[in-house]
Amino acid sequence: MTSAEKLVVARQLARLGVDIIEAGFPASSPDDLDAVRSIAIEVGNTPVGEDGHVPVICGLSRCNKRDIDAAWEAVRHARKPRIHTFIATSEIHMQHKLRKTPDQVVAIAREMVAYARSLGCPDVEFSPEDAGRSNREFLYHILEEVIKAGATTLNIPDTGAYAGARQLEVTINGIGERAGNASLEEVVMAIKCRRELLGGLHTGINSQHITMTSKMVQEHSGLHVQPHKAIVGANAFAHESGIHQDGMLKFKGTYEIISPDDIGLTRANEFGIVLGKLSGRHAVRTKLVELGYEINDKEFEDFFKRYKEVAEKKKRVTDEDIEALLSDEIFQPKVIWSLGDVQATCGTLGLSTATVKLITIDGEEKIGCSVGTGPVDAAYKAVDQIIQIPTVLREYSMTSVTEGIDAIATTRVVIAGDVSADKPALTSNSNRSFSGSGAAMDVVVSSVRAYLSALNKMSSYVGAVKASSEAPETISVQTTE
Repeated sequence: MTSAEKLVVARQLARLGVDIIEAGFPASSPDDLDAVRSIAIEVGNTPVGEDGHVPVICGLSRCNKRDIDAAWEAVRHARKPRIHTFIATSEIHMQHKLRKTPDQVVAIAREMVAYARSLGCPDVEFSPEDAGRSNREFLYHILEEVIKAGATTLNIPDTGAYAGARQLEVTINGIGERAGNASLEEVVMAIKCRRELLGGLHTGINSQHITMTSKMVQEHSGLHVQPHKAIVGANAFAHESGIHQDGMLKFKGTYEIISPDDIGLTRANEFGIVLGKLSGRHAVRTKLVELGYEINDKEFEDFFKRYKEVAEKKKRVTDEDIEALLSDEIFQPKVIWSLGDVQATCGTLGLSTATVKLITIDGEEKIGCSVGTGPVDAAYKAVDQIIQIPTVLREYSMTSVTEGIDAIATTRVVIAGDVSADKPALTSNSNRSFSGSGAAMDVVVSSVRAYLSALNKMSSYVGAVKASSEAPETISVQTTE
């Protein structure tokens, strides 16, 4: 996600009532540090709701001073800052990954927790990575030592049923590496529906923001929820079976132990507004607020122009169309190259060709023409002709936002620097990849927008890394007004 997307999601998490937002890994890149700092400054100081809720803003770090310095620089602006530091404690990780003895690992953990506290951070969380495969006695020992060093929260990954736990590590929609993480919406609603079986446990989550938050995370992460997922899947509150329909018509509780209202899911628009080509600014802005998006006047005018272009071609513009256009128009990385025009021809009678006009950040227009195996391939090669950044396309996917032949197409791509022998490496980390998304009713235009989004991210990253390497060695980054 871009920094702008992360900030929007963080605002929504605060509305949801999340106690702690682990906003990112500041040491991983200058962009991530800036994103976490922006969240700390805005979300970490803005009371939300009737109770004035302000979430803890947390930055992740490994057990070393460079990571901890970066995390503190990012979160220190929040009213309630936290540093979450971790180190592996299982025998296999200590021996083969860290190549350190258990005593050395304990010493590092103790020293780094104490260092984080010495910076002025009042709240330090410690995690023993791969705790599930760690020796129990060693695990108890290292936890005792970090508590003595000043750790205020202990997080035990890979395990469950620890007595006295007061914090659950979850993610929206269960997203995460490999098989993902515990799903916030499922955990929250299970506790809410089965409180009597859980000893009266409760959370401070406002469950009516669950649906909106889930959709926002799907849109900005590109990770879509499968239809049958509990709570937030498209089919979670859909009933096709005749027996189910009969039961629902007689009494909803027969097949719904959770009401759609409980998670903020409405089956009809509250005001009866159906957006189309005749809708004005007031109706469109009202819909954006209803969907949880707050943008400034200039951003709205840019978005409204794109909205009108789509509305002229579609009878009805859905919520999904709005979110796709908003993501493509507003929540994009710094614009180094923007799309002017694209024209492609294809078919069975000859080679596919494409002509692309790009506009530089200075307003200069550049045109490229190419042939390819299809219109998208030709268009991408035309873009490559202009930008001349050696890249490899790792992933390409396209989804239809809504049903029908007039649907908006959303494209997501993942690219990386081409490190083949005859081309210089673009980034210092050859494994680093950059994602991009684009939306349009034309699949070629949507594809080119996504490719440019990823290329803009790559160009921004390279520029930031270059500037960082040329600047004096320091972790702190001055905030500019």
